Formats: sequence, C-alpha cells, structure tokens
Amino acid sequence: MNYRDLISRLAAKYETGEARAIVRMLLENRTNLSWTDILCGGVETLEPEKKEEIETLVSRLETGEPIQYVLGEADFYGRVFHVAKGVLVPRIETEELISAVLSAAVAMKSDEGIKVLDIGTGSGCIAVTLALELEKTGIDYQVEALDISDDALRIASGNAERLSAKHISFHKVDILDEAQTSQLPNDYTIIVSNPPYICNKERAEMEAHVLEHEPELALFVPDNDPLLFYRVITEFAVKHLKEKGKIFFEINRAYGKETAELLKNRGFIGVEIIKDQFDNDRIASAQNI
Repeated sequence: MNYRDLISRLAAKYETGEARAIVRMLLENRTNLSWTDILCGGVETLEPEKKEEIETLVSRLETGEPIQYVLGEADFYGRVFHVAKGVLVPRIETEELISAVLSAAVAMKSDEGIKVLDIGTGSGCIAVTLALELEKTGIDYQVEALDISDDALRIASGNAERLSAKHISFHKVDILDEAQTSQLPNDYTIIVSNPPYICNKERAEMEAHVLEHEPELALFVPDNDPLLFYRVITEFAVKHLKEKGKIFFEINRAYGKETAELLKNRGFIGVEIIKDQFDNDRIASAQNI
C-alpha cells in the first residue's frame, strides 16, 4: 500500500486533484503521518492493523461515500462536527448564513437578550455554532433547535455536548405540522433555517455521492412546490417572531426573487437576498414589523 495507489483507486470516482485531497485528508486523520511523511513513503511503514483500517475506509470511499461520513466528522466554522448518514454534510455556504445571523444578533442586542430558533437543525452545525459564537459576545442568549429526525437530534445534541455549547436545547418537531408548531413560543428574536430546497428535477445536476449517500429528507422538495418550507416557516414566523425580529434562510439560488416576494407578501420588511462567495443568491433575510 502506498499513497499513489490509493489516489489511483479513487481517481476512478473523483478527479485526480480531488482524489489526492481525499487521500491526504484520510491519511492525516487516521495516522500520525504528516503530508511530508506520506510523500516520503510513510504509508508503507504503517502497522498491518493500521493498513487494514485504511483499506476498509478506502473501500468505502470507492463507493462514493463522502469523506466526512467515512471519517465521521466535518469542519464547519473553525470547529469539527460529528456527522453521519442521518444528516447533511455542512457546506461552506452555510458558514455565510452564520455570519449574517451573528451580525444581526449583535445589532439587535438588548437587555432582554436574544432568543434564536433553528428549524431543521440536522447535525446542529447552525444552532451549536450560533450558541458558541454568541457566548463570546457577552449577549444573553438562548438557542432552540428543531428537527423531525431522531438521528439528526441525536447527532446534534451530541455535537452540542462535545463542543460544550451552552443555553441550547433540541426538540423533535415537524415544522409542516401546525398542531405541533402552534405549541412553540411566540417570542423568538431570530428564526434561521436551511431547509430542504432542491427540486427533484435538479437531481441530474447533482454529484452522485450526494444523491447516493446524503439524506433525501433533508435535500428535496416537490417540483411543483419548491418554496414549500419557506412558505410554511414564513407563516410560522409571522406568529412566533417578536416585533422587529428577523428571519434568515439559506435558499436555492434559482429562487431568490421568489423567496423575496414570499417574504414581502407576508408583510416582512427590509427583505434582502445575499449572494454567496460563488456569486449565487444564497441567503434571504427580512424583519418582522
């Protein structure tokens, strides 16, 4: 076994540059080897048990399973989150959503503090990161996070505990079920969500490893109702946001204008669509009256 052989094996599934990056990530994570050690033949000197472990993990990668699932972790906002097949792998675009929410939270600072609701928390990357970052500001805060998935809630609460997040709670709630959501408080300062927003018709444009391994429940909406979750969450926000409270969405780049119109039509003001680093419409924000 050597690193070149591993790259060659993964090059059947990935471009060579990406295959090299994945092999490097795997070896540095699962061995004490630096990249220099790896280039100088360090893989060949590994103990048989470690080589067997690497072989098992590479076999999973050959199926297209994301490296984050294989390693059981993903980097997000400068921290390492546990991830597994029950939750989406955190994306860099979502870090920009975090930054937008934090800027608003600091600007909205008051003696009453900040109460944040994260809808569809998944791995908890949004809720946990917000709790940890708000802790640094000295603002009194509380973070609540909702998900319909037991697996997601288990992973998210584990991440909160592992990263020592404070003032955060997790609840099993189906945001599409008004009987459940009506029981929630009506005093949130900020509501944030990265809900399912990919239409089924967009499957052909997606990478195979996402389609084959990441949870469909967290990805897709019907072609005939692409704004399903945005509409429902907006209606929820009308009733559950405080006066002058704010709502933040990560959005499908194809529906920025439609999402903005949805928020305006429900009476929200200051509606803004923010582009991500790739110049795509990615974040929608608005303020309750």
